[in-house]
Amino acid sequence: MEDDLRSEDGLGYDGHQRRVRRTEQERPLADREVPLGHQEQGARVLSPAVHAWLDGELPEASVRKGNTARDVEFWKQVNTEAERRRRMRTPTYLEAQIMQALPQTAPAVITPFWRREFVITPMAAVAAAAALIVVVVAMTAAIMGAVR
Repeated sequence: MEDDLRSEDGLGYDGHQRRVRRTEQERPLADREVPLGHQEQGARVLSPAVHAWLDGELPEASVRKGNTARDVEFWKQVNTEAERRRRMRTPTYLEAQIMQALPQTAPAVITPFWRREFVITPMAAVAAAAALIVVVVAMTAAIMGAVR
């Protein structure tokens, strides 16, 4: 499968020009189907009638015949369970704990480093001055050694 992240400019993921098929240009990205590959041996495939029933195109009675009855029953139970889980509510005590853990004030806007107040401790100032002196002495010694 080809990963087409930049389909609008005709370039592949590596920036090289590639040929774009006519059908890819005409269809928007959301309408493209992704092939699932080869089916394994013994894997069950839903019939087109069950797909049509799930899409709302066929009534349930027309699909509940023969081998598809088991599939219809399975998908009805899936829908029932999904509806039951949608109606679930968070217990009151848990909701209260969540709300209590939230900060009471709005977070402050982070200011950029160049607008923040610059504070340096005396110990940090002494260490910076000592480091600067060491660097200057080393450079002076290097220059004097190169001149001689």
